[in-house]
Amino acid sequence: MRSHYTLHRLYLDVALQAGTELDMAADHVNYLGRVLRKRVGDTLRVFNGRDGEWLAEIVSAERRAMRVRVVERLREPQDGPDITLYIATLRKHRMATVLEKATELGVKTIQPIITQRTQFTALNMDRAKAQIIEAAEQTERVDIPDIHPPIAFETVVERQSDDRPLIFADEAGDASRISDVVASLALPIGLLIGPEGGFHPDERDSLRASPNVRPVTLGPRILRADTAAISLLALVQASIGDW
Repeated sequence: MRSHYTLHRLYLDVALQAGTELDMAADHVNYLGRVLRKRVGDTLRVFNGRDGEWLAEIVSAERRAMRVRVVERLREPQDGPDITLYIATLRKHRMATVLEKATELGVKTIQPIITQRTQFTALNMDRAKAQIIEAAEQTERVDIPDIHPPIAFETVVERQSDDRPLIFADEAGDASRISDVVASLALPIGLLIGPEGGFHPDERDSLRASPNVRPVTLGPRILRADTAAISLLALVQASIGDW
């Protein structure tokens, strides 16, 4: 089965089972036919985030149409660690970095939030989902992280529950070391990253007053929001995730 890893893989938002024949979307036809020069009889890997990963064979290929047959399952469905990333929406290129790297690092859910100091509140959900899918295709994930439309910061605090601790990256510098906090926790877990200008003092006070929120420091330097998200997720994964 390891030899299959050399095959190109694509995300298809359809049910997958052996014997099913599927007409490929126009962008996939262009990519497979014109870019990769795939022909009838060539194989690839496909997944939908729900049914595992499957081997598929091209059974017909024309200039503007292509059909594949699902042959056999290569990998069973897999769920990643139950980690939710709450992050204030950022400017386009930095948000794209967070979506890509969070997917690569195994996050299960991405929940954008709007804080008092959030400067870029718009998020193109279609583009965000496409960026996540592309990252999943490249990183060998068979599941796809969920991403939800942005919600208000206050909603995050209100929704806190005893069964999901929330690690809050506090740039104030007087919080506990991340390694000390994570060692005492277990999944499921939430991670909270603020906007480029940091949390408003009222928001910080609200978080620190919540019994299930764990403020942590990521070191002596102030990190950009995208760097903080990647760093925090990597540290949590290394300690209590699926690494």
